[in-house]
This record gives sequence, structure tokens and C-alpha cells, in this order.
Amino acid sequence: MESVLLAGISWSRQGLDQYDVIDKHTQSGLELVEKYVKFVKERTEIEQNYAKQLRNLTKKYHPKRGSREELECRFSNHQAFLDILNEMNDYAGQRELIAENMMMNICIELTKYLQELKMERKTHLSEAKKAQQSLESTYKQLDSSKKRFEREWREAEKSAQYAEKTDQDINATKADVEKAKQQAHMRAHIADECKNDYAAQLQKYNKEQSQFYFSDMPLIFNKLQDMDERRVKKLAQGYVLFSDTEKQVTPIIGKCLEGITKAGANLHQPQSLHTHCCSPLSPSPSSLTPFSTPPAPSPANGPHSPKFGRDPLSYCLKEINKTVKPRISSFRTLRRTPTVSEDFGHLPPEQRRKRLQQKLDDIGKELQKEVDQSEALGKMKDVYEKNPQMGDPASLAPQITQTAQNMERLRGEFNKYELWLTEAGGRGDPLLRRDTSRDDTHRSHSFNNNGSTHESCSVCDPPLSPDGAQSDEGTPDPSQAIYAEFDDEFEEEELVPPIGQCTAMYNFPGASEGTIAMQEGEVLSVVEEDKGDGWTRVRRANGDEGYIPTSYVSISLGK
Repeated sequence: MESVLLAGISWSRQGLDQYDVIDKHTQSGLELVEKYVKFVKERTEIEQNYAKQLRNLTKKYHPKRGSREELECRFSNHQAFLDILNEMNDYAGQRELIAENMMMNICIELTKYLQELKMERKTHLSEAKKAQQSLESTYKQLDSSKKRFEREWREAEKSAQYAEKTDQDINATKADVEKAKQQAHMRAHIADECKNDYAAQLQKYNKEQSQFYFSDMPLIFNKLQDMDERRVKKLAQGYVLFSDTEKQVTPIIGKCLEGITKAGANLHQPQSLHTHCCSPLSPSPSSLTPFSTPPAPSPANGPHSPKFGRDPLSYCLKEINKTVKPRISSFRTLRRTPTVSEDFGHLPPEQRRKRLQQKLDDIGKELQKEVDQSEALGKMKDVYEKNPQMGDPASLAPQITQTAQNMERLRGEFNKYELWLTEAGGRGDPLLRRDTSRDDTHRSHSFNNNGSTHESCSVCDPPLSPDGAQSDEGTPDPSQAIYAEFDDEFEEEELVPPIGQCTAMYNFPGASEGTIAMQEGEVLSVVEEDKGDGWTRVRRANGDEGYIPTSYVSISLGK
């Protein structure tokens, strides 16, 4: 009986040892997952900072609109450097994409899975603890029964010895002897009952001990082992994603690098400086004055340059067109985003109105450029008609037709975006509509016998004086009109002062265009209140701005 009890105690100690080992092992596995998640988070921060520094670098060296550096971009070596800046900006976008995918596919997924593992581990360890407590309770009952049996057995032996001594005493009466025997018999009976109870408790303990070590604990250990195997498998997937995330964007990064190589390879083509001998910003008074009479041609002047041919003013106009570029969006908003709808319906209402208004402004400026070009063509045609030796007026007819088609197309786009802006709750700029529609006057074209074209345009021609002569006052300078749009278009945007602060109550990935990611507990500056569309505009300390859901933050506005 004692050997069975000692064997049970030995088994109990071995079970406790195994339980502690498994407990420490599973805890170590969960800590490894937490460590890996922290490692990936720090990697994403490095990628984001790297991408931000690249964007700032490209913005720093990108030529300002209307500056001398932009005009020099007509040369291939300057244009190649501009292409390199654009490719580096795209490269920065790919680094941001790596950081975003790692955060979404590794950090967030593993963090969620880690919480599930912690709850499952806690449940299994709680079951093991309950089974162990039940076995310990049974052992205490067994020990109590054993001690009672030992005590009653000693009392029965004492009673038996006393009865025998009384029976041998000649001075003891028959009643004393009978009483001593009855007492000894009663003690022996109690001892037998305690013995039977102790035997029953011992069998119960052995049964529960066998159930604990051969059924309950192995089942719990198998569950913990299965949980740990699933943890290792999930962690392995996270390791693979760490590499696959960067492999997915490697082809695009390779294209960016190929673009840089192509920009350098294009410089191998020779370039003639004679192309830029006629700059639109500094025309020669003797050759570009509309109403001046050029000197009569003579053999001493030599033949015309092959580059200019017989149409020098047409060539200069083409050079002007090359220097006028469409407006580029602010570098702060340049970012690789998914395909968006033309009416910006994927954006929050307030931001959609701003983007539509910006689009209207861009179209208006392009339309104004076409109007100015139409005016320049009209003046050039007049010069050709008065001085046929400078060029053939009929050669300008295709350009005039193309300009008119461009103006018609831009008016259609302007009306389309203006309608979308009205539906979004905004309104266009009346002054801009007046400026872009001022050329609605009908133009009449007629060809004379020489094939030249005459055009009458209230926009191009200066106003007539009462005596029918043209007045020189108010005659626009084509070069000034074309470059007037460059004045304030690309200046640095002034930061709007914050009106309060907000604290993030939940994580927000900020995956769509115009939004900004935030982490739970992060404090941001409020730049623009919710306009009723459920979005609030905020700014980080590093200057990054974007929209976040109003319900995700706790806002405290300044007094």
C-alpha cells in the first residue's frame, strides 16, 4: 500500500515538471511571434522614412514652374535629369507600397492571430490546472484517511493489551474483564472500518491519478502541441511574406531603374544648339515685330537656315508650344494609388469638391493657353499677308483648325467637370468661365486668289477706333499671355494652422487616396473639421496631411 502511494507521488512530480516545461516552451513561442511583429513594424517605419526622404529629395531638385531651369528642360540632358527625378518619385511610391503591404499582411494578421493563440493557451493551461487541483484534493483525502486509520489501529492495540492484562489480574472482577474485552472489540471494529475507508480512498486516488496522467494531461499536452505547430506554420508564412512582399514590386522597381538607364542612353544622341537660337522669351525686334517691314532679301544675306526653312515665325510658335507644359499636381499628393474614377467619386465629398475645382482650374488654364495661341496665330497670319516673303498664310490653316478643335474639346471637358462639381455641392468660378468663354465670337475664314487665308476675330484683332483704324491700346503680348499662368502656380503651399487635436481610438490603414494611416493612441493635429461627410482632415508632426474617419478619433478643438 505504501509503495503504491510513493509511486503516485513520484508520478505527480514528473507531471509537474513536464507541465512547467511545456508552459515555458509555449510562452517562448508566443514571445517570438511578438518579437517578429515588432521587427516588421520597425522595418515598415524605415521604408516609410526612406520613401519620404526620396520624395523630398525629388521635390527639392525638381524645377519650379516658370523658372529658368524649366525652360532649360528643352535640352535633352536637362530633360533626362527630370526623367530621373520622376522615376525616383515612382520608386519612392513602391517603397511605400512595401511598407503598407508588410503592415497589412504581416503585422496586423500576426497580431490578430497572436491574440487568438494567447486565449487558446490560457484555456488549455486552465484545464490542466483544474485537473491538477482535483488530483491534489483527492490526495489530501487519502492522506487524512491514512492518518485516521493509523490512529485507530494504535488505539485498538492498546485496548486489546488492556483486556488481556485485566483477564490475567486475579483481583479484577468478572465485570471488569467483560468490559475490557468489549472495549477492545469495539476499537478493533473501528480500526477495521478505518482500514476499509483508507483502502477505498487509495483506490480512488490511484484511479484519478491514472486518469490524470494517462488521459487528461496527455490530451491537454496534445492540444498545446497542436497549437504550437500551428503557431510555427503561421510564423513561417510570415517569414515568406517578408520576402514575397518585396518580390511583388521588384518588376516595377526594375522598370523605374530601366527608365533611369533609358534617360542616360538618350543622351548619346547628338543635339544641335542651333535649335534654340530663337528663344520665345527674347525675340529679335527686327524679325518678330508684327507690323515691321523686314529688309529686302539679297544674295549677301545668304539662303535661309534649313531649320527655319521659309517659315521662321511658325518655328518660333512651335518652340513656344514646347515650353508650355500642362500643370503638374503638387508633389505632396503624388502617390501610387489604385485606378480612380474620372469624377473622383471614390473620394470623400469635401475632398471630391476640392479635386473637381482643381480640375476645373487646370482645364481653364489649358483653355486660356489655346486662346492665347489662337491670338498669336491670327497675328502671325496678318504678318504673312502683309509680308509674303516671311511665309505663306495658308500654311497656318492646319494649326488654326487644330487650335479651334482643342478649344472645343476643352470647353466640353470644362462643362462636364462643372456639372459634376454642381452635383457635389460646389460651384465653379464665374470669372474663370468669363475668361474661358470670351472667344465665342464667330471667326470667318476666306481664301483669296493667292491661296492665303484671312481671319476676322474679335479676340485676336485690336479694337477699332471711331474712324475705323485699329487701336494699339490693350493689344496683348502673346509671350506674356502664355507665361502669365506660371506666376504663382507652383509656389510652396502655406500650412493651415491647426484648430485642435485628436487622439486615435482605433487603427486606420489609410489605403485609399487622400487618406492617412494612424495607429491607436496616436495624437494628430486637426486641420479641418468634419463637414458632415464623416471625414476629418488632420496633420502629423512631420507635415503629412490626409483624411481620417471622424468616428475613429476623439477630437478636442481649441478654444
